[in-house]
Amino acid sequence: MSIWVRLGDFLSRTSASALSGIVEGLRTVFEGDPQLRRRVAFSVAMIALSAKMAKADGVVTQDEIRAFHEIFAVPQSESRNVARLYDLAKGDVAGFEAYAERMARLCGSGARNCAVLEDILDGLFHIAKADGVLHERELAFLQRVSRIFEIDEDHFDRILARHANPDGVDPYLVLGLPQDAPFEAVRRQYRRLVAENHPDVLIGRGVPEEFVAIANDRIAALNAAYAQIERTRQRA
Repeated sequence: MSIWVRLGDFLSRTSASALSGIVEGLRTVFEGDPQLRRRVAFSVAMIALSAKMAKADGVVTQDEIRAFHEIFAVPQSESRNVARLYDLAKGDVAGFEAYAERMARLCGSGARNCAVLEDILDGLFHIAKADGVLHERELAFLQRVSRIFEIDEDHFDRILARHANPDGVDPYLVLGLPQDAPFEAVRRQYRRLVAENHPDVLIGRGVPEEFVAIANDRIAALNAAYAQIERTRQRA
């Protein structure tokens, strides 16, 4: 059964009128199924933080709406429930930090550079850059979320390099390597990152199947970085 159907079924039976109450209710209802609870938590995190990011920027463009739907791939029959969560998040008086802190608990305490939190951050980047510009307020929002997620600065810079390149793509930064790395090390790192970010791996750690656009985006950036290094080394 689709994650959206399960989420929609819950929303149709709850009387909670604030997103914080819905989040708590979801945690309780799905307590007996940790994997499903993780998938639901991921979905709600993406919706809530996307809505909060839209408020931070002040403008929601059609490109961002399109990107939102690319990430979510929501069936038409469930779009009303997603819109309800999105509107609740936008109207909630709680700051985005509160939601980010809840999501950080997905990985337990002291889990730096947690993969599932990087998945959430990648989804937010995908939406933020959809209009062709990563606005200053959006970047500040994403940096603050990354700090709450305990994603260190170097790791955040690598994520940023996959999405926004005002001075041109640095393929070595995308792959997390120094520019003087031997080509064999480049190849090993590239293959390792592609394997780690295969859609099946993301689904295995709790990312719902409907979010495979995150994995496809990431692998496309890794492919482009590797191809650029390979061309440069061949010319040299």
